[in-house]
Amino acid sequence: MDMNRRSLLKGTAALGAAGFAAAAHAAPKGKAWDETVDVVVIGSGFAGLAAAIEAKQAGASVAVLEKMPTPGGNSIINGGILTATGCPQQKKHGIKDSFDLLANDMLVAGLHLNYPEKVKYLAQHALSNYEWCVKTLGVEFNPDAIGQEGGHSVPRYVFTKNGSGSGIVSKELEYLAKLGVKPRTRTYVQHIIRNPETGRVEGVEVRTGYRFPKAESGKVVRIRAKKGVVLCYGGFSRDVQFRMLQDPKLVATLDSTNQPGATSELWRETSRIGCLQVQDDWIQCTPWNNPKEKGMGLGWTFSQSGAAEYGLWVSTSGKRFVNELANRKIRADAIMNEQSKGLRAVAICTEPNMKAYRVARPGMIDKLLASGVVKKYDSLEAIAADFKIPADTLKATVAKFNDDVKAKKDPEFGRYINNEQVPLTSGPWYAAEMSPKVHHCMGGLVTDTACRVMDVATTKPVPGLYAAGEATGGVHGAVRLGSCAILDCLVYGRIAGQSAAKAA
Repeated sequence: MDMNRRSLLKGTAALGAAGFAAAAHAAPKGKAWDETVDVVVIGSGFAGLAAAIEAKQAGASVAVLEKMPTPGGNSIINGGILTATGCPQQKKHGIKDSFDLLANDMLVAGLHLNYPEKVKYLAQHALSNYEWCVKTLGVEFNPDAIGQEGGHSVPRYVFTKNGSGSGIVSKELEYLAKLGVKPRTRTYVQHIIRNPETGRVEGVEVRTGYRFPKAESGKVVRIRAKKGVVLCYGGFSRDVQFRMLQDPKLVATLDSTNQPGATSELWRETSRIGCLQVQDDWIQCTPWNNPKEKGMGLGWTFSQSGAAEYGLWVSTSGKRFVNELANRKIRADAIMNEQSKGLRAVAICTEPNMKAYRVARPGMIDKLLASGVVKKYDSLEAIAADFKIPADTLKATVAKFNDDVKAKKDPEFGRYINNEQVPLTSGPWYAAEMSPKVHHCMGGLVTDTACRVMDVATTKPVPGLYAAGEATGGVHGAVRLGSCAILDCLVYGRIAGQSAAKAA
């Protein structure tokens, strides 16, 4: 055993930081690259497009690679809510907030597994990021609405006018097109090429004309990146085998909010070439999705922006079971606990409390009613009858909660009571079922403040390799707060692009 160990250490040292595995796909001497650019960006979601914009503006030639038939990844089906501490919408509603409070909320939810310097930087750029979206990209946010996701001390997220992440992605794509860059779809990265002698990432081996999920489809092409490769490939929530290796509870019967391409190939590939990863087993489930819909759906908008912020959640026992504005893990775990008892989770709101939701998402409730995802009722008793909830228990729960709303204090669960919420007394009433789905990977590649990826053997930057967004770890810790994903992707995506463009 000792001899084998010494041989392993000797061999690793001889190959340098890249280790044994990287040698298998190093660019052979004398073999020409099929193409050369300054910066290769892998992924075309929020982070990848932001990185490409910054790299191109810095004077670099850029190739954006996307394995799926269309650009956008999960970002384009994202809910379109962005943390924007200090924004005009907060001021309009008289909400006091600070960058320090945002950072503290993130650290508390993350169980302090987050890297403080990365959290602090992100929080400090919440307002400037909002302004970049509006002034540079031309993103349209609802000017009157401000929302509060679970785990946040105060309302601080803004809504895209079209109600989804496409409201940002489309503007990124338009801006990038003006710069002369168009994402290359159906381009699957099968290997990241790292030089075994220098440890530098030199480029990628891809399959053009790839047809997901056929790994052998397409033509093999090698693209050299003179300055750097930027990894923005997202999470693996649709990869059941890989997610169950990390967390065995996330079985195949548990749906995911992600698009089909959210798989683990590049998580495995970056491990193979010696990249440091952390907290890969911290995988977030949403609490508020509707079981009647596949994937993300739209029902979550009612359960969160309507009922969680202005109504209440109960199980079919008739009782509240969680702080409706706790972080996502607390709420998802609480729902799963109720489900283990044979109970279902139900979000309830009343018409007088739907005002903010209607302003934030015009016409959405009508769509949800038409699809049957949300139902409208004349009375609380009608909800009880439909969901088979003990009517007397439900009425007592709502009466107690109404007292809390009047007092602006929730002694039972410590729920934040919105200034604009009124007691749930007069209808019409609205209700919808909720069931958790696999959503976001908090762990991933370890990066420094310049978004350089760290080597697992040396804990030093891998030359020529950068990363941002859901592919990275250390920002959100144990739990990502809702509406912080876009902030993370855009802020660090821009830094990754700038860093890669400046590389020698």
